[in-house]
Amino acid sequence: MSQQDPTPATANHRPGQLAVAVGALVVAAVLAYGAVDIPADAGYAGVGPNFLPWVISVALAICGGMLLREALTGGYRNMPEPSGAARGDWRALAWVSAGILLNASLITTIGFILSCSLCYALAVRGLRSSEGKPAGNLRQTVQDGVIGMLISAPVFWLFTKLLAVSLPGMTATGWI
Repeated sequence: MSQQDPTPATANHRPGQLAVAVGALVVAAVLAYGAVDIPADAGYAGVGPNFLPWVISVALAICGGMLLREALTGGYRNMPEPSGAARGDWRALAWVSAGILLNASLITTIGFILSCSLCYALAVRGLRSSEGKPAGNLRQTVQDGVIGMLISAPVFWLFTKLLAVSLPGMTATGWI
């Protein structure tokens, strides 16, 4: 007669790991639900417009299933200790969030290039402060804005001139 352990075996996982796995599976299901409504008429190369949403939802479901298996069979293994501070930097989050929200609210008013430049400058300020570095003075902020323009202007031209995607500009010429 063999001895039995009186305590049942339990998985050694953190609730957050299980939540990530379930979240990935839920997002995959939502994407698949949305892909059902996209017409499947074959277009160029025999692939219809619903092909990519289905590929993404299946790939995400596979990843979610693998994450769920890992979470339920002992948790994520061989993970390095997390780097960074023990607590979140709320001021840095506020700078990055302000950049994103201002970009979304001002893009139709001041145009793509300026709104993206503002977003870049504010996000970089937040990311710098999250690393414990000085967030920057007025000169640094202006420099970040110029860098943002140097990044966003070619993106604007690529989308509007080459790909014919309509993005809000500052002028009616379509170049700025």
